[in-house]
Formats: sequence, structure tokens, C-alpha cells
Amino acid sequence: MNKQQYLSRLEKALSGLPADDLRERLAFYGESIDDRMEEGLSEEAAVAQLGPVEEIAAQILAETPLPALVRERIKPRGRMPVWEMVLLVLGFPLWFPLLLAAFAVLLSVYIVLWSLILCLWASELALAVSALGALAAGILSLFRGDSSNGLLAIGAGLALAGLSVFLFFGCKAASKGAVVLTGKIALWVKSLFLRKER
Repeated sequence: MNKQQYLSRLEKALSGLPADDLRERLAFYGESIDDRMEEGLSEEAAVAQLGPVEEIAAQILAETPLPALVRERIKPRGRMPVWEMVLLVLGFPLWFPLLLAAFAVLLSVYIVLWSLILCLWASELALAVSALGALAAGILSLFRGDSSNGLLAIGAGLALAGLSVFLFFGCKAASKGAVVLTGKIALWVKSLFLRKER
């Protein structure tokens, strides 16, 4: 793929960006290709070094603030036909509640996800505190001379500490997964505001 093909594909992939941002990004990647060619690479090799257009577009989209995409998307492109305005107004009682309900459902699912993560961390904290309490009670019982209850409490404390360690790694992995999922959801929402080429 040559420079012009690469930049035109990138322009299509980023068609929903504000015009100034789009020009700036295309100029940056055009200069990057030129710099690599000045270093002795062929045009195709310089383009290949940049990476796939889809990855670059996803990275740029992730860096672009959502309000800028929304402003660009709702910017009037010309006069709207009368029939579209009539349908928009007449359909408002139907499409607006549906849109609101869809937003509420997605927000609820997102809140439930983070509530589950919070419950996992609360369980981890409860296990860790219980382990410390059981160990302290066991040591205190040993000092009082009640060795059977002391050993039992120490054993329970060690078991709870082991469970706490295992749960810690599970909580950590679940939190990382939720953060990654949050990033993907944000990228998906941003991609809704990009215009698709027909």
C-alpha cells in the first residue's frame, strides 16, 4: 500500500473527527511516512512500519474526547428535508423514550458490574480482617493456657488468610477486566459518532 492509499483509508476510518483534528492527524502520519522514506525506506515499507489503519484509527479515537465527536456529529450539514423534520417530530414520543430506556439499561448493567467488583473487594477485606482477628484470638488463647481453642483459632486464621490471598488475586483480575471492558465500551460509544462511508 502506498502513502496516498494509506492516508485515504485513514481519512475514511476517521470521518467523524472534527475537520481540524482530521487534517492534523493526516498531516502527522503523512510526515511520518515522509520521514521514514528520507531514512532510506521504500514507500511501502514506510507505510507498513506505521501499522494497520484500523489500529491507528482506534488509538486516535480513544484519545479523542467524546464531546468533540458529539459536537461534530450533531453539527448541521445543510438544510434538513421537511419530511425528515416531520418524522423526527412525530416520532419523538416513540424514539425518545426508547433511547432513554436503552441508556438506562446500559447504565444499570455498568453499575451492576462495578457493584459486583466492589462486593468482591468487600469480601476480600472481610476475609483479611477475620484472618487477623482469628490469629489474634488464637494467640491470646494460647497465652491464657487454652491451647486447644488457641490452636483451633490459629488454624482458622491461617485458612482465612489463605482464602484471602486467593481472593485478592481474583479481585485484582476482575478489576482489571472491568477496567478493560470500560475502555472497550467507551471506544464503542465513540465509534457510534463516526460517520460510516457508503
